[in-house]
Amino acid sequence: MKLIQYTDFIPAESFVATVGFFDGLHLGHRFLLERLKAEAAREGKKTLVISFAVHPQTVLKNNYLPKLLTTNAEKIELLNDVGIDACVLLPFDEEMMNLSAYDFLEKIIKKQLGVSALLIGYDHRFGKNREEGFPQYVEYGKQLGINILPVEAFENGEAHISSSYIRKLLLSGQIEEANYCLGRRYRLNGKVVDGEKLGREIGFPTANLNIDPQKLLPEAGVYAVWVRVNGKVYKGMLNIGCRPTVNRTNRTTVEVHILDFIGEIYGEMLEIDFVRKIRNEQKFNSMEELTVQLEKDKLEIEKSNI
Repeated sequence: MKLIQYTDFIPAESFVATVGFFDGLHLGHRFLLERLKAEAAREGKKTLVISFAVHPQTVLKNNYLPKLLTTNAEKIELLNDVGIDACVLLPFDEEMMNLSAYDFLEKIIKKQLGVSALLIGYDHRFGKNREEGFPQYVEYGKQLGINILPVEAFENGEAHISSSYIRKLLLSGQIEEANYCLGRRYRLNGKVVDGEKLGREIGFPTANLNIDPQKLLPEAGVYAVWVRVNGKVYKGMLNIGCRPTVNRTNRTTVEVHILDFIGEIYGEMLEIDFVRKIRNEQKFNSMEELTVQLEKDKLEIEKSNI
């Protein structure tokens, strides 16, 4: 997949495109992208996903720090995996925020990006204050020579799949439901950093992870996970929380014990894929009680087909 820079020259009418933030690239997004690919094939053109380098709410709201399901790097990787030809991350700022829907279509979609057809999700709106809707977009498209096409809602039983819905699932520890809506396992990427090494003293050495602060962390607790390290995949038990048995602060940490792994991995990047929640985080009366529980957690993960 080609990552287009906003300043690149794009030949006129090169792409069939869609626009949105696409946080998580969940099943609803993939439904839209399949429609995009089908329309592009029908027209004999390339597919383009138009997204944004920062979450629009960070510009619309002061001091807003969104918790994201995917970083930009993860989003680009997922778009490549589903077969999108090109992606552009627009520099959403106050100037772009104040563009009307017509100006956005004319200046960005048509003139800058060379889009001949634009697919729009059933509930998506753009332009200043999101004042206009699909009928107006169609009319503007006719004036500008852009074919504006609707994409119906993705139906999946009673659940309305959205990024906000998946965030709620993760924040309540409902990993399996979140994974179903994503169409993949929820992933964290983190660099291994120095910790207090208390796990080693009780036979459970852990890799302490530095996670992008914008990335959403699931609910505090212990999780069964897959860990990819140095190209190999291992079962793991991961803890998110403030470690109340040994920690007197409320600082949240993310640490993983990798089963059947021996070696030093400080400074390495790990990929963590969440499978399910094992239990809530809890405070134990002693390190001995904590060790007994960790043995139970490990045995459950070892015996389970995760």
